[in-house]
Amino acid sequence: MKKEILVVDDNLSSLKQIAQFLTGHYEFSLMRSGEEAIRHCLMGERPDLVLLDVDMPHMNGFETLSRLRAVLGMEHVPVLFLSAFIDSQTEIMALESGARDFITKPVDESILLHRIDLHLQLGQYEHDLERTRKELENNIVLSFADLVESKDSNTGGHVLRTSHYLNLMGRAMLNQGLFPEELDPERLELMVKAAPFHDIGKIGISDTLLLKPGPLTAEEYSEVQKHTVLGANFLRNVLRRLPGETYLEYAALMAEGHHERWDGQGYPYGLARFEIPFACRLMAIVNVYDACLTPRIYRGALNHFDARQVILDGRGSMFDPAIVDVFESMSGVFQAFNVVETRLPRSTKRLFAHP
Repeated sequence: MKKEILVVDDNLSSLKQIAQFLTGHYEFSLMRSGEEAIRHCLMGERPDLVLLDVDMPHMNGFETLSRLRAVLGMEHVPVLFLSAFIDSQTEIMALESGARDFITKPVDESILLHRIDLHLQLGQYEHDLERTRKELENNIVLSFADLVESKDSNTGGHVLRTSHYLNLMGRAMLNQGLFPEELDPERLELMVKAAPFHDIGKIGISDTLLLKPGPLTAEEYSEVQKHTVLGANFLRNVLRRLPGETYLEYAALMAEGHHERWDGQGYPYGLARFEIPFACRLMAIVNVYDACLTPRIYRGALNHFDARQVILDGRGSMFDPAIVDVFESMSGVFQAFNVVETRLPRSTKRLFAHP
């Protein structure tokens, strides 16, 4: 399949010339203004590369590029600037704006095709590298999840299911335009990636306590509560070594704060209401919901309706009321997921009796 090139230039002669050069090599779309290009991409068209004139009336190339980057799916599409007047200042501005390269007009055919081919190859390499990085990252998350659940007596899959629930709720909030100051697609992606680490601190808790079949004493329960701080400290140490992995910031927050309560009666710090980070308030609900659905040493698993009632009863005490309202609005989605989930093979490991 031929690659798709989007050409944006207010000069009709220039567009015709570039179209002639591209014919037979690439598919292409021609636009006379930045506004047309943005509308084109907002309608779902995603070119593999953009040739963008710098000097256009109404909306120049720099503004067009900035607005194109805000279109979902256009964040990493390579953009090559076209201009008849490239001085050092314009060159610096072009590169600082995120353009990959620039081509001087009038355009030379061999240079144009060479530059396009070069940046398409670089773009494919970056795409493959990012896919490999995500696969490695996912494998690390799964390995940590297995490690946590080998220490804890949770039924297998708890940390990954909470990540799925968090993603469902986050997407519902985005669709409804809720929590705009605390949630956007990028931050939701980081939270979902971070969620499986929320119980990582249990690695530092004695198996004697985690696997104790009877009730914990006050002293033992206090020791188990330390998994929140242990997990946060561990993840922040990892973040210092891997500062580019920003999802670990959310992972540390969620590990530390997923047992805080809206009324201030939680742990480890007794934070209340909006003192509790948004990601932790969200994680608190999905964590308890999944815990209710899995069997305990002292009870069997609750069904969806009883688990839902636990969340509703905690509205305004354990949980942020506004987030509980989102949970309630999509309760049927959670129920449908659990119908499918119960058909899958599950571990028979005893569930940890003290979440």
